[in-house]
Amino acid sequence: MSELLLSLILGLIQGLTEFLPVSSSAHLLFPSLLFGSNDLGLPFDIAVHAGTLVAVIFFFRSDLTNMTKSFFIKDELLVNDRRLALLLILATIPVVIVGFFASGLIEQRIFSIQSIAWMNLIFAFLLLLAYKYNTHSKELITLTIVGALFIGCFQVFALLPGASRSGTAITAALFIGLSLKDASKFSFMLGIPTILGALVFLLLDVVNSDVYLNSLSLIIGFLVSMFFAFFTIKYFLLFAERIGMYPFVLYRLGLGIILLSLI
Repeated sequence: MSELLLSLILGLIQGLTEFLPVSSSAHLLFPSLLFGSNDLGLPFDIAVHAGTLVAVIFFFRSDLTNMTKSFFIKDELLVNDRRLALLLILATIPVVIVGFFASGLIEQRIFSIQSIAWMNLIFAFLLLLAYKYNTHSKELITLTIVGALFIGCFQVFALLPGASRSGTAITAALFIGLSLKDASKFSFMLGIPTILGALVFLLLDVVNSDVYLNSLSLIIGFLVSMFFAFFTIKYFLLFAERIGMYPFVLYRLGLGIILLSLI
């Protein structure tokens, strides 16, 4: 498979799976499993993550503008925006701390198809429990500091390939009683500082190493991941409560079983 075609496929996979409660790392295995393709390296990882970051920032641009204004303008109408911004920052702290101290292990990419498969199965089961017993008792506006910290701590599991960043955040939010729509929105917005933090670590790795750069491959990965990430966010938020979580639970269970069968 050519590098440019692989860039397009991996960009599409990253864009579709970054914000869905499925594992992007599991799906990114398929090109190498099916076609024996190689890893495109850290620069490409940066490009596709940057694409998804631009997509989520653009989608929530109005919310982010209000959050920014809330820190500089005293306006009663912006109180909730400031509170949400602080909760997002607070929920990001656990993954930043753990990511910093575990960066050596993350860089080595110590994982296997078997471990990714089991993470899919385990977190599919947790998502099922969270969705089935969700009380819908809280709205995003009522989310507490403890609740935000719980979501943030649960998101730390996303550092394990196969767990899914958005999946862990949505699962935790459902466990504490947020509606699926609000849980998804908080998860997607939480992706902004989380992905940004991941990009910083990746950029530091690139600066400290001698890597091969294919500009066209990076541009393709960036644009494709950005395009598909934007529409994934848009349509998931539109249809989240109608779709529910059962299709994603079944999909992840099937994916885990398929990966185990390939070992």
